[in-house]
Amino acid sequence: MSVPTSRGSILIVEDDEDIRAAMAELLENEGFEISVASNGQEGLEVIEQMPTPCLVLLDLMMPVMSGEDFLRHLRKHPTFHALPVIIVTASGRQPLPGAQGILKKPFEIGELFATVAAHCGG
Repeated sequence: MSVPTSRGSILIVEDDEDIRAAMAELLENEGFEISVASNGQEGLEVIEQMPTPCLVLLDLMMPVMSGEDFLRHLRKHPTFHALPVIIVTASGRQPLPGAQGILKKPFEIGELFATVAAHCGG
C-alpha cells in the first residue's frame, strides 16, 4: 500500500476532542499533514513547530485562549500574518476580520473538503 504524498499541512484548533479527531482523520485520509491544538494558546505553540500550514481551521469558543484572540496574535506574526484561516463554529457569527470564511457546525464532509481545497489546492 502506498502512502500518498502530502498535499500540505493544516492546523486544526478545536477544543472538542471528537470534532478535532474526526476532522484530522478525514483530512489525513485525503493526504494532508495535520497538526492539532485544543485551544488558541496551544495553537500558537504548535504552529511554530510545524511546517507552515496552507490553512488553519479555527474554533472560536475555547478555554485558555479563544479563537478570536488566537487570530489576533496570528495576524501580528510576520510569518503567519497572511495565512488563510477558516472559522469553524456553531454560532451565527459573521466572519472575523482577518478570517477568510466560516464553516458552520455541523457541516457536511463535502463542505470541509471544498473549503480545504479552496485554500490548499485541489
